[in-house]
Amino acid sequence: MRLHSAKVSEISHQMVHALTSAGDIETESPKEVELDVQAVLNQFITDEQEVSDKAKDVLAQRGLPQSELGRIKKLLADERKIKLGDDAIDYLLDQLVEMLMHSANVEEIFAEDFELRRKLRDPLRKQAAVDQDIDTEVRSKIKHVKEGTAVWEVEYRRMMDDIKRRKGL
Repeated sequence: MRLHSAKVSEISHQMVHALTSAGDIETESPKEVELDVQAVLNQFITDEQEVSDKAKDVLAQRGLPQSELGRIKKLLADERKIKLGDDAIDYLLDQLVEMLMHSANVEEIFAEDFELRRKLRDPLRKQAAVDQDIDTEVRSKIKHVKEGTAVWEVEYRRMMDDIKRRKGL
């Protein structure tokens, strides 16, 4: 799952609104709680980008093919104790629940952890679905290029940037 920094404030607003409107948390400053959520999400984006950049550097240094990028990213993520891909949502939910428990901006939590996770999960799943749709669209447009090659990587990135720009991401 990829989070887009342009969507972080919208996602955090949806999360905090879901928790406060249902009475799961009590806060006098929901905007501050939103900022706390944004901090967790932005840290994940930063960590994910650093792992990705480091993996690309390792590929270049070792002369490995592009097809090894996923494996190298997973190894580097495990080393930093973060989760990427399918495990990212659960990892983020753990981080968010932990933040809520320790936030000075949350006066009281009335819901169980599993209820908090369920309500925090929905905006993340919506974002993941959007991400999957974009990936599918990009792959359909570059299906003539062999996946795993340097040309595919360049075309994928170019097409992804173009589609994100058109969709306002």
